Order: sequence, then structure tokens, then C-alpha cells
Amino acid sequence: MLKTLTIELDTGTLHLDVEPGHIPLNRLLGFAARVSSKRKFLLVSKVLGKHYPVSPKLMSWSYRALARAVLKRDVGSGSLWIGMAETATGLGYGVFEAACREGAEQVLFIQTTRYHLDGIERLEFEEAHSHATDFFLYYPEQRKHRDQFLMAETLVLIDDEISTGKTFLRLIKAYQQVNPGLRKVFIVSLVNFAHPDDRSVLEDQAGVAVEWVCFRQGRMRFEDKQNDAIDSITVNVSGNGACKKALLAWPGRLGLDAPISLESHVVEQLCGSGFNRDQQRPVLVLGTGECNAPAYLLGRELERQGLKVKVQSTTRSPIHQGNDIGRVCQFKDNYDDGIPNFIYNLNHDDYADIILCHETPLCESLNDRLHAWRAISARFELQPDSPNHAKLYFSRP
Repeated sequence: MLKTLTIELDTGTLHLDVEPGHIPLNRLLGFAARVSSKRKFLLVSKVLGKHYPVSPKLMSWSYRALARAVLKRDVGSGSLWIGMAETATGLGYGVFEAACREGAEQVLFIQTTRYHLDGIERLEFEEAHSHATDFFLYYPEQRKHRDQFLMAETLVLIDDEISTGKTFLRLIKAYQQVNPGLRKVFIVSLVNFAHPDDRSVLEDQAGVAVEWVCFRQGRMRFEDKQNDAIDSITVNVSGNGACKKALLAWPGRLGLDAPISLESHVVEQLCGSGFNRDQQRPVLVLGTGECNAPAYLLGRELERQGLKVKVQSTTRSPIHQGNDIGRVCQFKDNYDDGIPNFIYNLNHDDYADIILCHETPLCESLNDRLHAWRAISARFELQPDSPNHAKLYFSRP
């Protein structure tokens, strides 16, 4: 029996018809109004670690549960796992990592991106409802990864929530143009509110077996309400089209066949930058944009050593303050695009320390945030002699 929830937002009314499930919906989701003419509501995940601070332990649980749900349905070998930018890049990597820990073999992970990389072949498609519609899926750099990318019989597509499935259908159709041998698709999400008709359209047009994996599901509908104050806001969400190779260090965009490991003494190195591990209040580890997995990796290690930890990430998604968005902080992006970035629900006085994980070199925007939050910089860099081993360089301004 469906349970109907009605959520009043400043942009309209959201109605959710939710199917029964084991996890209370309010432990998974909150709600907010988006500053967007295309889609005026947002499902605020309480386990994703994006718009809401989340413990690494809870994030690990969600990754493991979703990975196990896929693997028990016979994903096979030689599968391609794809995380969706920007919101679900950390989720995608986490589910991939958990699948590897659970015994998945010949698994390749790659994430979509909104950044241009010159000289690399890519698939292009759109997310119609998004504030920024351009998506790129680049072919992996290494030849063995490229071969697997082009020959995978199974796709595992990972996003935080599904509303219609149209973006995934566009991706599946684009991928089938380069790999007609695709046989099966898993669509994995924390929650799935795609209408049954939309699911049927995706399954029919994909032309291959499709399985849906999520924690809770149902249907949703939204009644738009005019709000001149919000509707009149215009936010730049389009990049400048310049090549970002020199700024990108996180390898997820170009293919991973094994999880990333941080140096074994990463916490000791962090303490060398002035971090005090003997804290009563929690520590916040912040990721940036599409590069939020390193924040989870560091947060998980700090948590293993007994610290209270929350993980979150900056985003380019403009959200209206209200409902489950209590605070809004806006600043410049650190990718030379001139795009406003945001962090939500952040009160830096709640934390003993803030560690800002980033892949780009230090810049005016990052330095501004580091000073404002009295934070520690943690710059991510792959080790050249080991493609799956990374180092964090810590400094406090």
C-alpha cells in the first residue's frame, strides 16, 4: 500500500507516493526548493554526503548495501560501473569500491563529468532537467581499460535519485552506439521515484535487460507555484569550455579498475599540519564538486581512529534556503569557470576543524574558503609510480 507524503516548498508542492520499505524515508531524505526553471525541487539526501553532512560509517553502509544488491543478481565479469556527475560521483565510486571489496571481478569504474578534456574521445548526452545539461563520458586512458569500456556486457549506472530515467536512457543509447554488445543494465540509486510508465519506456527503448536497485521507491508529482523572488534568480552554471586537464587530479573520469588507497600514515601527516586529533567536537571533511571521494576516504580513516567525523561536499547546484537547507554559503569555483559554488547547512563553529579536500592547485577561491573556515587544505594527488595510490598534501594557511 502506498503512503502519500506532501511537502510544501517555496516553489510549489511535492507529492510522494511511497511504496513500503525497511528504511524510514526520513532517514534517507529531506527536501528543498531548487533555484531552477527546469526543476524546482530537490531531494536532499541524508546519506549521500553532498548537501547534508553525513558520517563516513553511514556512507560506507549505503555503498556496501547497494553493491551487495547488485552482485547478488549476477552482474557477471567485465562490467562497467558509471557514477553520475556531479552529485553522485562520490556515491558511484563508493559503490564501485564496495563491489570490489565484496569480490566483484574485472570491474571498471568511470564517472561522467562536466569538464572539457581536449584530445580524448567522449560520449556526449544531456540531463534535461538539470541546472547544467552538458555531460561527457570520456573513453578511458589505458588501453586495457578502453577495451573493457568498449566491450562490457553489463552497465551499472549509479545516481543518487531517479525521477524519470531519461538521462540514463540517453546515456544507454549513446553507449550502445559504440558497444552494440551490451546485454544488461543495472540502474542503481538511493531512491527511485520514476513513474512506472517512464520505467517501461526506458526498458523498451534500451532493448536489453534492465534491473532497478534502490533503498526506497515510489512515484512523485510536483505542483508548480510562482515565486517571483526565486524565479527571477539567474545563476551561471555553464563552464567556459576550456580544457581542464591541468586542474584535474582525481582519476575517476578516465577509468579505475581498483579502489584508490591513501598513504598508510595519512592521519599522522595531517597532524603535522597542526591538526589536533584529541577533539570532543566532530571534524568536517569537505570534498569539492566532482572530486568528493577523497573526502570520504580521509573521513573514513579519521573515523577508524576514533574521531567523530562528518563528510560533505561543495556543489554548483543552486538551492533555495528553507526546508532542509538551513544555511547557504556561496563562493567562486576553483576550476577557473567563474561559476558560483555552494556549501549547504554548514556552521563552521559546529566543528573542531574543517579539512578541505581538493584536486586543483590552491587558488584565490580555495584560499578564501580556507581562511573563512580556518580550515586545513588537503590537495589530492596520484602517486606516479602507482595508479591506484594517492597522497594528500596538507597545509594550513
